[in-house]
Amino acid sequence: MSKPAASVLSARVLSIKESPTLAITAKAARYKAEGRPIIGLAAGEPDFDTPQHIKDAAKAAIDAGYTKYTPVSGIPALKKAIVNKFKNENGFDYAVNEVIVGVGGKQTIFNLCLAVLNAGDEVIIPAPYWVSYADIALVAEAKPVVLECGIEQGFKLLPAQLEAAITPKTKLVMFNSPSNPTGAVYSLQELKALGEVLLKHPHVLIATDDMYEHVNLSGQPFHNILNATPGLKDRCIVLNGVSKAYSMTGWRIGYAAGPAYIIKAMEILQSQSTSNPTSISQYAAEAALSGSQDCIKPMVTAFRERHEYVVNRFNAMPGLSCLMAGGAFYAFPDARQAIANLHKTGKIRETTDMAFAEYLLEEHNVAVVPGSAFGAEGYFRISFATSMENLREALDRIEKALA
Repeated sequence: MSKPAASVLSARVLSIKESPTLAITAKAARYKAEGRPIIGLAAGEPDFDTPQHIKDAAKAAIDAGYTKYTPVSGIPALKKAIVNKFKNENGFDYAVNEVIVGVGGKQTIFNLCLAVLNAGDEVIIPAPYWVSYADIALVAEAKPVVLECGIEQGFKLLPAQLEAAITPKTKLVMFNSPSNPTGAVYSLQELKALGEVLLKHPHVLIATDDMYEHVNLSGQPFHNILNATPGLKDRCIVLNGVSKAYSMTGWRIGYAAGPAYIIKAMEILQSQSTSNPTSISQYAAEAALSGSQDCIKPMVTAFRERHEYVVNRFNAMPGLSCLMAGGAFYAFPDARQAIANLHKTGKIRETTDMAFAEYLLEEHNVAVVPGSAFGAEGYFRISFATSMENLREALDRIEKALA
């Protein structure tokens, strides 16, 4: 007689859930394979091809025989390109030993949390948040402290909220701007106000996830908390990657910069898990960071056009309210009134965003991610990193679903 799964599996894995975005994307793909006319708006993945010069660099690396193990923390050429990127684009001075390359941005965050968090430590996470922050903290046996930052405050953490949440157990604060899922972007002044709070609490580490830095919808200069408060540098870790800006999601290259002792700890963890990131992907990433950045412009131009279309359509639909985003390629409508309306008319059984998302998928063949996956019940996220044709049809279906 086999043992129950719960008695075999670790408490660590039982404390977390499967990534909701990946689960919904997989379900939508299964339905599509069965012949249903599904339009998937769940995955955060640019619909553009990886630029040709980046693919050429990967092919050249294969032909040159660069298919062996590399240093765990990344090849020297890529680490130098990352150092130069931070210097030239962000004004940050890092040494090569203060930089690490990981297997995607998610692994660098995972390694950071495992490197600095102990059981009982608290991690402050503004919500809506990227789906993996809280679960990664749980894997590290820390306690996620989720601070609700709704549409009423532009999905941004307020200094008073941050101050009230910090305790002697607070170990780490997570920032993400531009935000996944909301597209919210903090201004330099907003970041300075948050930085002033953090300067008063020297025991707190800061992580800034800048993965969508270059997906700039507003045209305003990009800033992160280290730009706003340079005095935090000795306890700030800057996280980034090539997935979104260069349409390289499958290449799996993320990177981080911070104090050398933290980066070294992340390297030790990586040496016992994945070892080095894929050698060929590293050479492609070096070409992405070191080459012309003009390849980003047509992607961002398309995202801006789609963004304006999507937000205007949502705000014209009954029961939805959607803010203009400053970056990334997501819209995050407040659907609380729409959900109440659908429940009242009997179209959904429960007044939850999960029931709403299931209704859209099962009855109208549109895959979206419920806001509760991001710590924000009553909202939903769509990615507009797909064609205008798909967006028009998908939003027509959502409008019909709400009628």
